[in-house]
Amino acid sequence: MKLGSHLHRIGNDIVAVYLIDTDEGVTVIDAGLAGQWNELTAELATMGRSLADVRGVILTHGDTDHIGFAERLRRERGVPVYVHGADAARARGEFKSKASWGSFKIGALSKFLWYASTHGGLRTTYLTEVVEVQDGQVLDLPGAPRIIGLPGHSPGSIAVYSPVADAVFVGDGLTTRHVLTGQNGPQPAPFTDDPQEAAASLSHLEGLDATWVLPGHGTPWNGGVREAMRQVKAAAAARG
Repeated sequence: MKLGSHLHRIGNDIVAVYLIDTDEGVTVIDAGLAGQWNELTAELATMGRSLADVRGVILTHGDTDHIGFAERLRRERGVPVYVHGADAARARGEFKSKASWGSFKIGALSKFLWYASTHGGLRTTYLTEVVEVQDGQVLDLPGAPRIIGLPGHSPGSIAVYSPVADAVFVGDGLTTRHVLTGQNGPQPAPFTDDPQEAAASLSHLEGLDATWVLPGHGTPWNGGVREAMRQVKAAAAARG
């Protein structure tokens, strides 16, 4: 799905993966679920690209629904996989989140679990090798992606800002579709290790000049960073 001249998405509002496309090649942001591999190759083909054009994968954090096909790309194609050092163990399967689920609606939860189970969510292949990144680093990858620390959902959660894509990729720093309730609109994400830290970390996005705010779960948001932040804070306040 083409969002902009340098920006594509695969997956859907349940689990999304993003591609930055420039003359230098393609940067993949998150790797979704293992079963989204065919969607990746199909989208690359519509872009006139192939797996040979992928220069790197950046993980916004190390949870299983974000690392899906990353190890396959690394192992089969030699594509480096970047993750914050504080989430490297998580991406290698050495640590799993113990975050509570909170309230949920059975219909929304069932839809998420069904989608995950039918797209390889039960057969995650963890990373065996990663390249660790840190806050403020600009990677030598298509789109000149800049790493923005966004701890809270996990210790090593990050956002990735690309000026050429006019986008900031926020992983589970926020969501625009709550996978446990089905509620739409910018709001705090579920399964968060430290909700208070996650809320505070969103201040790191203030001042970014980006139209697109792109979460790992939910509808792509093109209303700008400031309005997304306003709605997240309002949603958090409404929940108490």
